[in-house]
Amino acid sequence: MPGDRLDTQVIVVGAGPVGLLLAGELRLGGAHVVVLERRAAPTTDSRASTLHARTMEILDSRGLLDGIPAPPNDPRGHFAGIPLDLTLPSSFPGQWKVPQSDTERLLGRWAAGLGAEIRRGHEVRAVTDTGEHVEAEAYGDDGPVLVRGTHLVACDGEDSTVRDLIGAGFPGHDARRELLRADVEGIEVPDRRFERRPDGLAIAARRPDGVTRIMVHEHGARPPHRTGAPAFGEISRAWKRVTGEDIGGGTPLWVNAFGDAARQLAHYRHGRVLFAGDAAHRQLPIGGQALNLGLQDAFNLGWKLAAEVTGRAHPELLDSYHDERHTIGRRVLSAIEAQAMLLLGGPEVEPLRALITELIGHEDVRAHLAATISGLDIRYDVGGPSHPLVGARLPQTPLVASASGGTTSTELLRSGRGLLLGPGGGPDPQRVLGPAPDSRGIPFATPDPSHPGTAGTGWTLVRPDGHVVWADPSDTPPHEGPAQALTRWFDRA
Repeated sequence: MPGDRLDTQVIVVGAGPVGLLLAGELRLGGAHVVVLERRAAPTTDSRASTLHARTMEILDSRGLLDGIPAPPNDPRGHFAGIPLDLTLPSSFPGQWKVPQSDTERLLGRWAAGLGAEIRRGHEVRAVTDTGEHVEAEAYGDDGPVLVRGTHLVACDGEDSTVRDLIGAGFPGHDARRELLRADVEGIEVPDRRFERRPDGLAIAARRPDGVTRIMVHEHGARPPHRTGAPAFGEISRAWKRVTGEDIGGGTPLWVNAFGDAARQLAHYRHGRVLFAGDAAHRQLPIGGQALNLGLQDAFNLGWKLAAEVTGRAHPELLDSYHDERHTIGRRVLSAIEAQAMLLLGGPEVEPLRALITELIGHEDVRAHLAATISGLDIRYDVGGPSHPLVGARLPQTPLVASASGGTTSTELLRSGRGLLLGPGGGPDPQRVLGPAPDSRGIPFATPDPSHPGTAGTGWTLVRPDGHVVWADPSDTPPHEGPAQALTRWFDRA
């Protein structure tokens, strides 16, 4: 192919929030990154606007929340439109309203500041995995460019070009029901929170700037084949049929349609090509779970792929991305399918909605559903000893002053190198870690014993994404320490 040639380590296709978070994580881990994005400029659409507790924790663990000016917080979420208190133990309980354009801008500045090369206006038209490297052919205003890397990650959305180019199977089903959505200026309609009416579902929320987001679903309507966004007239007519209100005189700022399609790649890794976000799974974007699921994919993958391409990874490390995130994705998609049936179904689902509403009144059920939606219940199978924390995320832990700096575990995780917590006055951390190359550079700190819940916690080893991979409740752990966990998650065997 004639044109420019560019060599890198990782090619990321797609500069939405998922691709940009991944690019930043790769740079934090020392990998060279080129991001290819067909759009010439970042989105200005509001699109997905809900960040859940685990995603907010992730952004905080990279020091990114200072770039989001005081987002509105609401402890109340929903399950299929049924009110659900999302309050759980977290630094960021509930849900946080951040326009996708703000999230994308924040992550783009961060990734570029770390050295990621972001090439907008470049459409990928061919991908070749040679077995030794990956080549992407992209076309921009200045002509074609061939980008070569050791790996490529597709973060190019539910209609992924990369997925089609390599023929990756995407099993599941197409949409059976559809919601029409618009941001409209110049209309006056009552706010509606999942108002189920005889002919369908109506949702309306007026923003502080006077723009109203409306969503409407008609019972029994089958989704048409769409090649683009619906016309506003289609949306206003559906709104009138369901609510009796005329919004045709409003000015649409953004319109789209989305259905309850449910698909998931059988494998998130195809040789040297990997997938994250909506390119790996397609689901009804209900309650903001789609964006959050994708961002958490990127956070799981970034440090692993960086270790792989810089020669530091255990041979099985990169495969753990599919093992961990495919399982989580399958579970989330199943829960979203249940919500879609309950939310968009007709009168026949009312008895089941009444039962779910009653069950949510029980604290165990409420907490279970809230944790599933918030992403706070994720526990990966990381091996290691049986311990309440192993596999789960490490809650933010206050620390005593140390040479590593930082007053909380979240601050120390910002280096992207993981973390070892242990008691003050205990064995030398180096003895606990065992023989370790200097390249590990794992920060060590002691939990503040004056803070409730931190006294007598023993030793805890945390990988770069904040999940615990080894723990020992004693002050003097066995001589071999966390050798197996260190080899699997931090070093080449």
